[in-house]
Amino acid sequence: MKLTHFTRSTVRRHGLLGAVAGSALGVAAATIAAPTANAQPAPCTASEVATTISAVTGPAGQYLDAHPDVNDALTRAGSQPPADARASMRAFFDTHPAELADLRGIAQPLTNLRGRCDSFLSGGQITALLEEFAP
Repeated sequence: MKLTHFTRSTVRRHGLLGAVAGSALGVAAATIAAPTANAQPAPCTASEVATTISAVTGPAGQYLDAHPDVNDALTRAGSQPPADARASMRAFFDTHPAELADLRGIAQPLTNLRGRCDSFLSGGQITALLEEFAP
């Protein structure tokens, strides 16, 4: 079994999750400065990444429930191709800077983890790898 190969159906199943995580959290993380070239990041484990993702997704879900306009924008982005989803989320957050700041705060643990790890597994990658073993 080759774990690095994902079928189109696997990718489609994770389209919404990927768009939500990749758009909202990616936009938020993109504005944080990268670590210096001299820094030697520590290796990070899949369990640490999964735990951090879990700590972020709960508050993110609560935030989206309380902010239907943001939830709707992310839901629509989930049905778009990745480049279109990124563009639509950038346009949305250009007119909703407070919501972007809120989501950046929620995503900060992921940003911190990404900044200190020499490699980073995304939530979508972890989910896809785990699904490879599902019956």
